[in-house]
Amino acid sequence: MEMRQLGKTGLSVAPIVIGGNVFGWTADEKTSFAVLDAFFDAGLNAIDTADVYSSWVPGNKGGDSEEIIGRWLKQARISRDQAVIITKVGSDMGRGKTLKASYILKAVEASLSRLQTDYIDLYLSHWPDADTPHEETLGAYAKLKARGKVRAIGCSNYDAGLLQASFDAAEKAGLPRYDVLQPEYNLYERSSFEGPLAELCVKENIGVITYFSLAAGFLTGKYRSKADTQGRAREGRVSQYLDENGLRILAALDKVSAETGAKPAEISLAWLLRKKGVTAPIASATNLSQLESLVKAATLSLSDDAMALLDEAKR
Repeated sequence: MEMRQLGKTGLSVAPIVIGGNVFGWTADEKTSFAVLDAFFDAGLNAIDTADVYSSWVPGNKGGDSEEIIGRWLKQARISRDQAVIITKVGSDMGRGKTLKASYILKAVEASLSRLQTDYIDLYLSHWPDADTPHEETLGAYAKLKARGKVRAIGCSNYDAGLLQASFDAAEKAGLPRYDVLQPEYNLYERSSFEGPLAELCVKENIGVITYFSLAAGFLTGKYRSKADTQGRAREGRVSQYLDENGLRILAALDKVSAETGAKPAEISLAWLLRKKGVTAPIASATNLSQLESLVKAATLSLSDDAMALLDEAKR
């Protein structure tokens, strides 16, 4: 399996990162273990989660995904250093969204405990915090890196202005900078990454791992009408894509699928892998059939004509 350098972190990741947001939600522990086993057996190596996953599920408290990953790590056939563990801090865990240093230094210990590991490979600021200076947040990360608890740091949901401001603050204060960005980016939602943010990431050699890479499952092609979404766990989110743009994108995916024999999900991920600045998309799987599709996407090569057709589908 091809490995890609994740910016300047020193970490290498396979072309697809497995999303842990479904662990403890639409994938129970047994299923999560099976998916993770198959994922690593296929030669892929990075897991993305967050301390807040999956607090939105009735009965869950947050940290559920990390706990499942931690229990899997303890019995996995791989050694700890073969897995790149990515988790995030700053979402609302009962105290609101915050990136204050005191909060980060406590939250990381909770994540480490749940993950049953001594270190986190990549620790991300989940959301911007306008009330906390970049220097304070980055200062906390500097301490964690010095203590060996975190190998690399990054951020999610930052626009170009915020990301540049964080670089400026890091340089001025002599602190580590964010070397990875996790933006929302897919065939349907392009505006938040393409343009100034993507250009900044390329210029500064920032690793980019995209979330909602399959638009909450819409780009798998299984949701073609409102009726298809009813009663589904992602009903509310998927419904927003069922407009003229979404249907035009599905039609383009169907055409490329007919030409290549690949599934829409595989094509959607392969499209991301050819986009300038993207290191690896994140995608989740709730069964082994979906996981097999993710693995195929990692090696699928799209023609220039297919890329152009997909590019032009969103207006």
